[in-house]
Amino acid sequence: MATTYNDLYLDLRTRFRRAGVFDPDRAARELLCAACGKTREELVRDGRLYMPPEAERAADDLARRHLAGEPVAYLIGEWEFYGLPLDISRAVLIPRPDTEVLAARAIEAAEGFAEPRVLDLCAGSGCVGLAIAKHVPNARVVLGELDEEALKICRQNIRRNALSARVSAVCADALEKPSRQLGEFHVIACNPPYIPTREIETLDVSVRGYEPHLALDGGEDGLDFFRAVCEKWRGALHPFGKLLFEVGAGQADAVLRLMRSHGFGDVQIRKDTGDIPRVVYGTLWDEI
Repeated sequence: MATTYNDLYLDLRTRFRRAGVFDPDRAARELLCAACGKTREELVRDGRLYMPPEAERAADDLARRHLAGEPVAYLIGEWEFYGLPLDISRAVLIPRPDTEVLAARAIEAAEGFAEPRVLDLCAGSGCVGLAIAKHVPNARVVLGELDEEALKICRQNIRRNALSARVSAVCADALEKPSRQLGEFHVIACNPPYIPTREIETLDVSVRGYEPHLALDGGEDGLDFFRAVCEKWRGALHPFGKLLFEVGAGQADAVLRLMRSHGFGDVQIRKDTGDIPRVVYGTLWDEI
């Protein structure tokens, strides 16, 4: 029986709602667009038209995979963050609304310098650094990432957002002291792995089964990367430069103490939209 685009959208939405899928409206829309190769606007325009059978089969396949736990972003190969379209693969974490708090604070920090040089450390898809570059036109941004496949995604997203003139991507290990060739930065924003190792297997299947464990595992207590960055990367900051971290639930106070113990002052905490302390940031004093 022939099916219209509208009918299949409503069917997918109903299936997702019954299964308790997060944001079933968006999931149904994005997967249907991917299956039929249409933009959102084209999907609305053609809503009453009948779908080709092959597009209907493709939509059903994507829906079944999503109901089994595979995230929409990996199924369609892209996602949006802070108003920017981004390529996404299973080599990088899916950008989340919580991380927009880090981006907003980092943008604010960068705006305090005349010609800021900014590092997005543990960049993943490059979402935070690209948001900074987009909203701070005088900023020069480096995306620092260890994984080669993630670096490929960073470079794709630099090109996709036409930011090649001011953004570059380099291999950088947050657990090691940076090379002097990397230079100094006015702002370092870091969304590191922070899930305690033992907790990874307790995460939802959409995370533990699909997202890269390299970008999740923060060591025994989840704080390995915060310790390393505070100790080894402070030398990559200009005096009075800003260091900003995204942190996991319950980690903010421990990260605040770490930053203070390594010479950071005016350390503050910001909550996300769920009222969870999500970002810890401070200023590198000239002397400890």
